[in-house]
Amino acid sequence: MQVANAGEAAWPGQGAVGPAIDVNGVTKRFRAGADTITALEDVSLDVRKGEFVAIVGPSGCGKSTLLKILTGLFAPSSGDTRIGGTLTTGPRRDIGVVFQSPLLFPWRTVLQNVMLPADVQKLNRTTHLARAKELLDLVGLADFKDRYPNELSGGMQQRVAIARALLHQPAILLMDEPFGALDAMTRERMNVELLRLWRTGNTSILFITHSIPEAVFLASRVVVMTPRPGRVAEILDVDLPARRPLEIMNSPEFGAYVARIRAHFGSVGVID
Repeated sequence: MQVANAGEAAWPGQGAVGPAIDVNGVTKRFRAGADTITALEDVSLDVRKGEFVAIVGPSGCGKSTLLKILTGLFAPSSGDTRIGGTLTTGPRRDIGVVFQSPLLFPWRTVLQNVMLPADVQKLNRTTHLARAKELLDLVGLADFKDRYPNELSGGMQQRVAIARALLHQPAILLMDEPFGALDAMTRERMNVELLRLWRTGNTSILFITHSIPEAVFLASRVVVMTPRPGRVAEILDVDLPARRPLEIMNSPEFGAYVARIRAHFGSVGVID
């Protein structure tokens, strides 16, 4: 497929040397009573420095398991993962993570939840307090900074989690269906804002989603996973301009990418 507009600026990570994230032949098996379930099988992929990579696949294909391996919460049964060239052996503080569930502390206000990375890592409080307020304004929650999680909707709670993950300006951001709980209009706005944030920084993002159009809209490459055991079916370069208005979803080029990915799943019940 051809570049939609050859005059557009290159992706922020284009031409960077060495991957920010490296997954090498990862297999993950779980015991389930007397049975063994293989969630992932021989998965290899990378995310270059400053690149935005999305993973799509049917439910149960191991997408979230892979993310938990990268965060150090799970160990692979075989193979390995590296963050910035360093072998993943346990949880890390130098990455930002947004899971499907917001995982907010109910006794902390919205602002205090966003400030959690600064408190845990003992970062400059004045600087990060100002950034926390800016991020809450970005996600549309500036007026809710003194509220508690139980006073927010599920979608609002997830926006707090996204702001929290961005607080310490991590070099790597891992996102597990972060917009799934948002209404359609808010989800589109957050897609656009996430791209803007990514372009202005040097963050490498690995983004898991069930939505094929969302993956194509956001990513410079899309990793397509098979049904369980999850394997890499294809890694597709998305050759669209880095600056993507929502209207690009109506273009023939965009539709061609969506159709190509969707063809991998046939009648399997996924993913829009």
